[in-house]
Order: sequence, then C-alpha cells, then structure tokens
Amino acid sequence: MLTTHKISADFYDDSFKLIAIHSNLEDYAMTYAINSNCGLYLKRMAKDLHLDENLSFSVFDWDDEMNDIYWTLISNKCVVEEVVPSDGFFGDEMTMKTNYLIGERKEVDYFLKVDAAEEPAFLQKVKSINKISKVITAYPIDTETLKSKRNLIF
Repeated sequence: MLTTHKISADFYDDSFKLIAIHSNLEDYAMTYAINSNCGLYLKRMAKDLHLDENLSFSVFDWDDEMNDIYWTLISNKCVVEEVVPSDGFFGDEMTMKTNYLIGERKEVDYFLKVDAAEEPAFLQKVKSINKISKVITAYPIDTETLKSKRNLIF
C-alpha cells in the first residue's frame, strides 16, 4: 500500500510583493538599469527557472541582508523554437513560440518579487523603476489575484 504525504499550504510562507515591469530591454540590460537606478545589486542566478524541459526563465536575485529584504527579478517570457511538421516541398518549418511564466499577465515583461519589504520602501522602488528611460511602466500587482502564483515560489 502506498502512502501519500501532503505538505500543508500553511507550511509555506508565500507572502511577497510583486512589481510588474513593461519594457523591451533584454534581461541583462533591465537588471543593470534597476541596479543603477534603484540601488540594488541583482546578479544572475547560477540556474534559470525551469518549468519544463523546454521552458527556461532568467532569474536575477539579491539578498539585502542589511534591510532583511530578498529581491528577485524574473523574466515573464520565454521564446522557444518549435518544429512544425509539413508535407510540403520544403519539409518541416521552424516557428518561434512565446511562453509565459504568469499566463494571465502576458503583457508584463518582468516581475520584481520582493520578500519582506515595508510598504514605503516598496513604493519608492516602483517610482524609481518608472524613472528608467526604457521602462514603459511599472506598478504593484496584488498577488492574491494571480492564478499562476505558485510559479513565482521557488
């Protein structure tokens, strides 16, 4: 007989704040801009976030030990090259497909996840990010409304 073990949802501390960022900057350029304008020290993690063998999202993080805040910049988009079988003269075709970490927020390019930040400091970072010239807009998101919230807990 197999035993099933379940971990209670109460066991996880999944309370965090989230900033949605709209920008066409590459992930490394966005990280540099945020570090420069917001006084953060985000660095690329050794491993990207893998949801599937083909889906990989870039992740940059920084543990601000002085203020006891953990910052994580996560790309919301992953472009994958797919082979589309074809019976035509030229054979199979290659297409590009965009997948999203948070599917219900496809318009967002990056999420800045903030653990344990106080509200005034959090709102100040939103203002600082909006001052970056290549950022279209940045705003806080209520995490309770996200269906794919579990994708941001790692």
